[in-house]
Amino acid sequence: MKKALAGPAKRTAKKLPERRAMIAAVRRRALVARGRLEKFSRRVDREANRVMVRGLPRVERLARAARRRGAGWARWVGRRLRPAAVLGLRTLSRLERRLLRARDLAIRGATRASRVLTPQRAICAAVIAAAACLVASQFVDYRAVEIGQPGYTGLSAATPPTVDARPAGDAHAYLLIPLGVAAAAIAVAAAATGRRRLGRVVFGLGTVALAVVLLIDMPAGLDASSHEARFAGATGVLQDGFYAELAASAGLMLTGLLLSLKPRVRRRPVRARRRINWRFRPRKPRLARTRRPRQGVKTKSGKDAGSPGDASAHARA
Repeated sequence: MKKALAGPAKRTAKKLPERRAMIAAVRRRALVARGRLEKFSRRVDREANRVMVRGLPRVERLARAARRRGAGWARWVGRRLRPAAVLGLRTLSRLERRLLRARDLAIRGATRASRVLTPQRAICAAVIAAAACLVASQFVDYRAVEIGQPGYTGLSAATPPTVDARPAGDAHAYLLIPLGVAAAAIAVAAAATGRRRLGRVVFGLGTVALAVVLLIDMPAGLDASSHEARFAGATGVLQDGFYAELAASAGLMLTGLLLSLKPRVRRRPVRARRRINWRFRPRKPRLARTRRPRQGVKTKSGKDAGSPGDASAHARA
């Protein structure tokens, strides 16, 4: 008798030391704390219910006594205040009607104005206003010479006297007047024709006007060399005319830039609405189509289905 082959030797695994159940201990503590909190909340709820049940009859008695005592007084006050309340409510209703009418009129006026005053026309109107300001600033004093300015430092009530005040047009021979007129004419043409490229011309005219103001008017306005020998402490000061033409030229540049830019209108893609057929229509059963055999394909009988001999035989029959 042959003995069966013995399997691999079994090795006895060493038992590892058991670890303490730390997670279970934490859970037990949490459950204990939760139970204590629930018990405390139940006690508080019971005490509150007892107090409310005991005090509810007393509160009802006090309320009934107050109603009995104050019923006549409340009726008297109500009769006196009722006409005033009715008058106030009627006034509020009339005011609401007038406000609604004013709202409707404002909406109608805004819609009609939006048809006439488009964004491009509004920008053109701003260009014309800036050009008019530039022309008007040429007749306003842009510089003066203050005499004895160091002696008036710290005095708020007194100001130093000024001499040799000149309008803005004297510094550059009224060159900005034709620039302003040209800018206004170009704005009118842009509003009439709708061409936004004319805004570039307006921007160029504003740049020229700004260069004239900064390179010619400002140095000439601060120059007081001719009066230093005659007066002590003579200094040149820029006045309102200089700042007016500076703001007008900057306005021409800004409005010209806005006029030349084309607004981008983002159109949302229109999604085709899915039509739902609410009527139930049963589908018709489709008939099985009989396919014709192609030419050159042999049938079960061994003959060619598309041969001309077969066609002649069918014709004879």
